[in-house]
Amino acid sequence: MRRPTRPSHATVPQKRHKLAALILPCMAALLAPAAWAQDAPKADATNTPTADAKSEKLDRVTVMATRRREPVRDVPLRVEVLSTENLQQSGAATLSDYIANLPGVEFQADGGPGRGQLNVRGVGVGTFGGATVGTYIDDVALGSSTVFTGTIGSSALDMSLLDLNHIELLRGPQGTLYGAGAMGGLLKYVTNEPDTYNLSGKVGLGVRETHNGALGHTENAVINVPLSEGAAGMRVALFNEHDGGYVDAVGLTAGNHVNDGNTHGGRVSLLLEPTSRLKIRLTATEQNIERNGTNAVAVGATGQPLYRDLSKKLWTAEPYSVKNTIASGDVEYDFGGARLNLIASDQRLKSSTAQDLSSTVYLGLVPGSNFVVLNDLTDLHKQTEELRLTSAPGTVEWILGAYHNKESTAYDQAIVFGLPGGTNITAQSATQPSTFSENAFYGDLTYNATRALSLTVGARVARNHQTYSAAINGKLAQAAGGDDSSNTYLTTARYSLDPTSSVYVRAASGYRPGGPNPPAVLAGTNQIDPAAPKSFHSDSLWSYEAGYKSDLLDKRLSLEAAVFDIHWNKLQQSIAFDGISMLTNAGNAESKGLELSAGYQVDTNWSLNTALTLNDAKLTENAPNLGAAGSRIPNVSRFSASFGANYAYSLAGKPTHAGLNLRYVGQRNAGYDSPSTTVHNFDLPAYTLLDANWGIDFGRWQLAAYVRNLTDRRGLVNGDTGLTTLGGPVNVTVVTPRTVGANLSFNF
Repeated sequence: MRRPTRPSHATVPQKRHKLAALILPCMAALLAPAAWAQDAPKADATNTPTADAKSEKLDRVTVMATRRREPVRDVPLRVEVLSTENLQQSGAATLSDYIANLPGVEFQADGGPGRGQLNVRGVGVGTFGGATVGTYIDDVALGSSTVFTGTIGSSALDMSLLDLNHIELLRGPQGTLYGAGAMGGLLKYVTNEPDTYNLSGKVGLGVRETHNGALGHTENAVINVPLSEGAAGMRVALFNEHDGGYVDAVGLTAGNHVNDGNTHGGRVSLLLEPTSRLKIRLTATEQNIERNGTNAVAVGATGQPLYRDLSKKLWTAEPYSVKNTIASGDVEYDFGGARLNLIASDQRLKSSTAQDLSSTVYLGLVPGSNFVVLNDLTDLHKQTEELRLTSAPGTVEWILGAYHNKESTAYDQAIVFGLPGGTNITAQSATQPSTFSENAFYGDLTYNATRALSLTVGARVARNHQTYSAAINGKLAQAAGGDDSSNTYLTTARYSLDPTSSVYVRAASGYRPGGPNPPAVLAGTNQIDPAAPKSFHSDSLWSYEAGYKSDLLDKRLSLEAAVFDIHWNKLQQSIAFDGISMLTNAGNAESKGLELSAGYQVDTNWSLNTALTLNDAKLTENAPNLGAAGSRIPNVSRFSASFGANYAYSLAGKPTHAGLNLRYVGQRNAGYDSPSTTVHNFDLPAYTLLDANWGIDFGRWQLAAYVRNLTDRRGLVNGDTGLTTLGGPVNVTVVTPRTVGANLSFNF
């Protein structure tokens, strides 16, 4: 297909952008500190931040990737640690922004914040289906384990950055320690613990403006209160965000910025330490995403806008909401020779979506109707309990754990027609309740054979039971259920070449449960399509990886490299029958690749970082109605890379920083390029984006400014071809247009 070109803005109404006019000239001057530094006297070291503040060394960053606290350099797998402070300075606002500079990590967007899945190392083929990357907050597993919650229930949690310590992304299967759904990797949000000694807090305000959009703003506050010195503390965080939107609509429901909306929420955390051995942490988190429409825009088969830049045609509005409520408790007791953790959580996910189907053949099924819309309602209740015993460090180290998960979901869909005079009729409704329960036991054993050599083996044994039923217009159409089991394994070997360098090899397996498909009802009838698959099987994979980690040149240069080879069996693939998404097994696939990353501290001012990924993900056997052997896995770029440069200096005696980040995402396919496929291909061309940021620290006050997508490119992130067989357009998600913003915060 022909590569889309950026549409002319001549037909688009010109809008004034006062915020951009104010901030951009200031940043242009402030982003040239290197030129000043040539003639300026040397700044006092006490007032000049080092570039290393942006480029942390491998031995300074500690993570809990293996359920033990250890430096990133010592972890025998690829772990990305994202600093919350750096993300906020860059203007990152959603999960797609957080992972933007991680080559080989794709975000498969599905219409806006709270809607989309992560794809790591080519393991993932679409937004409809079970997640391949697990999501955690601290030690609590989030999200649905099945596909019976719609696309939002399987989406990665799009958590606000407020009061997060950092974000960890683990590459490769993590099923042994983290369970099903982590076959491609793991995303972990790590929150700040309450401080039992010091009273502190932070208040922040932000403003931003997106090209073709309205003004957006954020307000947030955090306070930490010690309740009993050294024994109890409480931390409270609250935030509110307004997104001004940037997508316009033509048609019956015409308007500007139809994807605007709000996100708000908070977190309360209580820490009790009654003795030196016992620690109890109780946390409650709530986040509510509300949008008046999705950020998808309509294009034709060649990628050209059907109407104008950043627009679509709407017969009716497409609002959606995603509300997450999570309560958790972690009781930890240190026996000296081992540490016991008891973790429990109670979660609720409620969402509603509306998809305008009026561009398809559905509109003609009810004569005289003005519009037709598909409404989805999801209500997921999830409870988890985990008991884990971790040995103290030593020659032999071990972890033993037991995990229980119980989920119940109400998933309702309705096709509604709008008639003249404001009357709506429900032509078809589907009620789809389901349950899922899982019990698992896991453990690993590490033998530190010498000071340099460590060997680890691990396993997880899990059993699950699920039920599902579907009633069409009140009449039972399908009932199914069953039991399944899985065993996942892990083995690693790590060897320290010297105190700052190591190599490792890793083999690990992953698993994702199967289940029944929803009934595919033929358009305009209550008849179920007999050709549609009634169920899909579990899929699994084995991943083989070898890597190198090092701090060189007196720890000024950090290097990481990894090669991987993933063999994926019976991969689950989304297909469309009569416009209804369901799953089938596409056979076997493989994903091979190379990952490189480096960070270099040039001097006390300059730091550089770069990363790249080569990834070849393809089917290894013919898959009926999907693709032939050798067909590329959808939504995976063969090459992606990023480069960043940061300059730390002193301005008026205050620590200041400036930075530029360049990122490249290679060409991807949205489907399979095969004449007989039911997942039609759409070309997602390569794109390059440039971001800039600047900030100054006045002590208690901090000011930051940023520009994301400085050159205002229209990179295509995702392409949904599901409605094309019914006469609808291709709905694509584009990279957020150029966004200019500033943040002001006050610490006490």
